[in-house]
Parts: sequence; C-alpha cells; structure tokens
Amino acid sequence: MKILNYLIIIFICINSSVKADSKRTLINELQKGGKLIFIRHAYAPGGGDPDNFDINNCATQRNLSDAGRVQSQKIGNFFEENKIPIGIVYSSEWCRCKETASIAFKKYETKNFLNSFFSAKFANNRKKQIIDFDKFISTWDKDQNLVFVTHYVVISEILNYAPSSGEIVISDKSLKVIDTLEIEY
Repeated sequence: MKILNYLIIIFICINSSVKADSKRTLINELQKGGKLIFIRHAYAPGGGDPDNFDINNCATQRNLSDAGRVQSQKIGNFFEENKIPIGIVYSSEWCRCKETASIAFKKYETKNFLNSFFSAKFANNRKKQIIDFDKFISTWDKDQNLVFVTHYVVISEILNYAPSSGEIVISDKSLKVIDTLEIEY
C-alpha cells in the first residue's frame, strides 16, 4: 500500500510539472505573435438562441451569466498578466460574444463571418461565412496575434475542434491547432 501511495504522489508531481511546462510553452508561443486565437464566448447557460432572437436586441438572446462575466475577466487577465500582444480583437455580432470581448479586451470590432449558424434560421450562412473568414485570413499580417470571439459551431467548422465555453484555441495561419487553454468560470 505504501508503494502505491508513493507512486500516486510521484504521478501527481510529474503531471503538474508537465502541465506547467506546457502552459509556459504556450505563453512563450503567444508572446512571439503571429497566432490566431479563437475564444468561444464565456459561459452563457442554455443552448442555441430563443425563437424570438433579434441580433439588435440583447434581451432576446442567450446572454452571459454572472459566472460568464467572471470567466471573461479571467480571459482578459490571462492575456494581460502574461504580456501577450494582441493586434485586433474581432467578435461575432451576438451579444454574448460582444460582452465577452468587451470585458476581456475592452476594444473589439464585429465581423459577421464569426456569427453563429447553429440554428436553422442561420444555417444557410455557414458556407459564405467560412469563405469570408478564409478571405479575411489571407490578408492577415501574420506578425500580429488576432483574437476571434465566436461560437462553438464556428470554431468547430474552422478548426475541427469542439471548445468549451470560454476556452481559448490557438492556431497558426494554416489553421492547425497548436494548443488550447480552458479558463474556468
């Protein structure tokens, strides 16, 4: 039994050090610039949007909870505390994305190619949005980090990765996922 306890302690110590090294490597890569940083909006309870959804009226949308607002602040803190340079922050036009971007980064611009196409109401936009995103990226100055605050379906479609709420997904210009970072809410 003592041997098993020692093995468990050793495993925990090694695992923690590997995670710390991995996070440090990720921070170093982000500090170099030239990365595409996708962030799924912070925690907004529920799924999809209400039937009466209006892009110009946040009261009709699924919005961040208090926990989501705290998570948004933690996202911003991660970038600030680690001195990660950001070129421009782009957000979906959905209120939960704009609020995440506003709390985390203060300044942002909206791009409709980052909008959700989860619901049947917007599903026909998927192909055009991805084409528009690809065109946008083709003109990107790859020395800067760009941030995209968007939705599960957009990140999944572009990167073939399923993010959690508030998760940060880092890719290179070829849209190869380099690493991810989950920010708790």
